[in-house]
Amino acid sequence: MTKAEVVNAMADKAGISKADAEKALKAFVDTITDALKAGDKVALVGFGTFSVGERAARTGQNPQTGEKIEISASKAPKFKAGKALKDAIQ
Repeated sequence: MTKAEVVNAMADKAGISKADAEKALKAFVDTITDALKAGDKVALVGFGTFSVGERAARTGQNPQTGEKIEISASKAPKFKAGKALKDAIQ
């Protein structure tokens, strides 16, 4: 499902215009992003939890040359589905 399809579905289900649905989706994504940047966890009961995971520094290998490379530590967004979401898709 593309962003445009999500916007259309939101507009239909909420009975709002596509422009308002797009604003709402952008606000939702921006809010989640800002919270994760600040180091917060976002829990939507029944849907899931957004958080930031830490990846440790490690040594990797270039598959083309076999050369060893150092991969620096990083942060990555994580999502864990809630029970209601898991149950809904089974």
